[in-house]
Amino acid sequence: MYEVSDQLYLEVADRLHARFGDGDYFSGRLYFEHDQVVCHMVLSAIIYHHTHRCEQGDVRLISDVVPVWWEFHTTLAQGEVLNDFSFYTLREYLKQQL
Repeated sequence: MYEVSDQLYLEVADRLHARFGDGDYFSGRLYFEHDQVVCHMVLSAIIYHHTHRCEQGDVRLISDVVPVWWEFHTTLAQGEVLNDFSFYTLREYLKQQL
């Protein structure tokens, strides 16, 4: 079993946040390597936003991400291995992004 680290959750959240933009729906895939592990994520999700007012102006932030479908695969040199990825945990990282 591959244990998903906080660093990997942060990387997934950063990559998804960059792809979400200001959209209210996302459907796509991520492929990337993290510490010699090939990661592949499939995600279709509804993205909820809220407006945060600050001195520099209004900023639209993610308030929640509700998955319609998701898969997270991890592949090592010997092949695909099960992992303990949690979309609930990822949601918390996504809501922290600015």
